[in-house]
Amino acid sequence: MNFHIITIFPQILDSYINESILKRARVKKIIKIKTHDLRKWTKDKHKTVDDRPFGGGAGMVLMAKPILKALSTINSKYQNSKSKTNLKFKNSNSKIVLLSAKGKKWDQAMAKKYAKLDNLILICGRYEGVDERIKQFVDTEISVGDYVLTGGELPAMIITDSITRLLPGVLGNKESTLHESHSEKNILEHPHYTRPEVFKINGRSLKVPKILLSGDHKKIEGWRKKNSKKIK
Repeated sequence: MNFHIITIFPQILDSYINESILKRARVKKIIKIKTHDLRKWTKDKHKTVDDRPFGGGAGMVLMAKPILKALSTINSKYQNSKSKTNLKFKNSNSKIVLLSAKGKKWDQAMAKKYAKLDNLILICGRYEGVDERIKQFVDTEISVGDYVLTGGELPAMIITDSITRLLPGVLGNKESTLHESHSEKNILEHPHYTRPEVFKINGRSLKVPKILLSGDHKKIEGWRKKNSKKIK
C-alpha cells in the first residue's frame, strides 16, 4: 500500500515513520510512505503556500494551486499520465483525503475499510485551513477527533498507523488485531496483566486476578469477555 502525505513540514513525520511497526512494514515492503513538501510546487522565491483569507479574519489559508499541482504530479506518476489536470485517481481502489476538523470522524471501521486500498493521499491542513475549492478534488474529509490541532501531520500519522497494523504480515501475531479494543463495534478490550504476580508499592500489594493464573482457558476467556467494556 502506498501512502502519500502532502505537508509543509515533512521533517515532522520522519521520526515516527522510521521507528517501530511502520519502519518494519516499510522494510518488508508491505507499505511505502512518501512525504511531499508542498513548497516544491511553488515558483516564487519565498515558496509561498498560504495567503490571507478573503473577507478578513485571523490567520492564513493554504492556497489551492500548490495543492492541486501536488495532486496532479502524484496521480500522474501512478497512472503513467502527463496530463496537468489529472487531479484524481481513476483507480477506484485509491483515495484522496483532506485532513480537517470538519471531516468525518476516523474510527476502526474506517481503518479496516481503508486497509484495502492501494493508494492513499493525505493532505495536511495548516493555519486556518485550506482554500475551500480544494474539496472539489478530494474524496472525503477526515477528522481524528472533536478538537483542533495545529496541523494535519499528527492525524496523518494516526491514520497511517491504524491502517498499517491491519495489513497482513505487519504484526508478529496475526491474532493481535482480532481481539482488541474496537475490533468489535462498541467494545473495549479487557484488562491486561504481566509479571510479577504481586506488585508492591506504598505498602500495598497489587495482585493479578487469580483466574488468569489458573490455566483454565475457558474460565479465562469468560473473565475476559465479562471484563470487556461496552461503549454506550
